[in-house]
Amino acid sequence: MTDPTHPTPPPTEPISPLILIRAAFGGALMGLANLVPGISGGTMLLAAGIYQRFIDAIADITSLRFRPAAILTLAAVVGAALLAIILLAGPVAALVVNHPWIAYSLFIGLTLGGVPLVWGMARPINPTVWTGLALGFAAMAALAIVQAREAGAGTATYSSGLFMMFLAGLAGASAMILPGLSGGYLLLILGVYVPILQSIDRCKDAVANTDLNALIAEWTVIVPVGLGVVAGVVGVSHLLRWVMHRYEKATLGVLLGLLLGAVVGLYPFQRPVPPEPGHTIAGTTITEDNLDHFLDDPSKWPRIYEAPTPARAIASLGLIGVGFLTTLAVARLGNSKPRAQGATV
Repeated sequence: MTDPTHPTPPPTEPISPLILIRAAFGGALMGLANLVPGISGGTMLLAAGIYQRFIDAIADITSLRFRPAAILTLAAVVGAALLAIILLAGPVAALVVNHPWIAYSLFIGLTLGGVPLVWGMARPINPTVWTGLALGFAAMAALAIVQAREAGAGTATYSSGLFMMFLAGLAGASAMILPGLSGGYLLLILGVYVPILQSIDRCKDAVANTDLNALIAEWTVIVPVGLGVVAGVVGVSHLLRWVMHRYEKATLGVLLGLLLGAVVGLYPFQRPVPPEPGHTIAGTTITEDNLDHFLDDPSKWPRIYEAPTPARAIASLGLIGVGFLTTLAVARLGNSKPRAQGATV
């Protein structure tokens, strides 16, 4: 008799080249998401149809079950994510800063392209799915509204301390796995976003200059954040695997709601506004002395939302369609039919 408190792991199944393509595509989208504030890496994995395989692979590896399928899945996702970050950080950042309506239109389409896949996984749809969908959508819509109100306000305060840095790593890793949640936004709420980025930049310079002392000096940030990331990835992945195999309908409903709700925060038509003395950005008050520093970096400017011209609205819809069809096509690779109860995605 099966012990309900210890679910039997899903049976090992072969992994095909098409599944690896989906995994790499999802990993590349996750890497892109990490470059764009407000976008969730988990949402991108969900859109690509590789989300539960990724969660199961992490749970397997951290449980010392080194299945070939798990190893290959993680290698494809993580490798593609790192490659996307290294190769596309500059171009994507420039696109988001200079042409946000193009970038966000594509991200809307890429996100929505995963909805048919998750919907198929959740069928037959019952009240439990609808309830989960409503809760997930409401949570993401509320977060998007808060983000919109605080966009460019820079009201976050900076925090430090070993525990706070551990909590930051935990929150960031959890948000990476949970669809719809932006790790960068959570770090801003905790007040550690800028300190962590500054520490990473100093570590990069220390490695480039082979300055061991400077590298060691950053241990109070890098070590606790790293431990928090590991704890977050391991803990959240095991929790999600557990609820997915025990409360599949409710979990899929929530994930579907998070996927749909994430689009609320991706309004494409935003315009950066140059800051002026007296404004506050990322906790720093703008003065005549530091104004030039912020004027030289439009990525730090506050943004306002505006109505598009008819031509831009049509072009945006076209880009959304391109993104939608791209994700839909890749999500169908190696996925002949929605999974049955208890099987892996």
